[in-house]
Amino acid sequence: MANAYVKAVAELLEKISGQEENICRASAKAADAIASGHWVRMFGSGHSVLPIQDCFPRYGGYVGFYPIMDPRLMWTTVSGPGGAEELLWLERQEGYMDNFLRHNQWDKDDVLIVISHGGQNAAPVEVALAAKEAGLYVIAITSMENHLHRPAIHSSGKKIGDIADLIIDNCVAPEDAVVAVNGVVGKVGGTSTLAALTIVQSIVVETAKQLAERGHYVRPFASPNTLGIDPGHNEKVYVDYRARLAATTRG
Repeated sequence: MANAYVKAVAELLEKISGQEENICRASAKAADAIASGHWVRMFGSGHSVLPIQDCFPRYGGYVGFYPIMDPRLMWTTVSGPGGAEELLWLERQEGYMDNFLRHNQWDKDDVLIVISHGGQNAAPVEVALAAKEAGLYVIAITSMENHLHRPAIHSSGKKIGDIADLIIDNCVAPEDAVVAVNGVVGKVGGTSTLAALTIVQSIVVETAKQLAERGHYVRPFASPNTLGIDPGHNEKVYVDYRARLAATTRG
């Protein structure tokens, strides 16, 4: 049964490889933003925050990707204060993100990547709408099946794919889980987070390549156990981050 999940994941990754053209298009926009001193901003709520946390800061990640995260839209426990039940309710409430985004500062030359398997909840929809209103190029990582066949539930009548300039299909079916077990109602083994992680890291890699071709060589976080890495290497990444943040923050 364990191999059933591995097999399903292998098939999923093969499907995602078919998204290469859109991943390269997204990476070109990301490279434009980073090379010009701007940001690739990223948003997700619930489990869709995990690919963002795994993008930057982490080993292999580099300055230019900026996570937009709200701790109230991430669970710290299963139930109760900070629990999944609360965030699942909150991410569906219209108007909340207007309050959250009051502290957010972005530029029309930034890029936004918004991640949502369903693409319908108020939180990702309203972040995407705010970014478009500000003039940003918006990239949605979502299930194309959901985008094409599930109704919008936000009062705008839009899903994130309707707002985005570019959609990258996570190639995951609406059900998300992929393995059927005899006697169990519903499948087990979710895949949408893994799919989004794969797509985000593919963008990270392709963007670094495109930047290098322009003579812009990124400085990625690196494990201190890696041979040849200066002991102060990662501190330089933090310095780079703070310098870009200071240059792009307006009072």
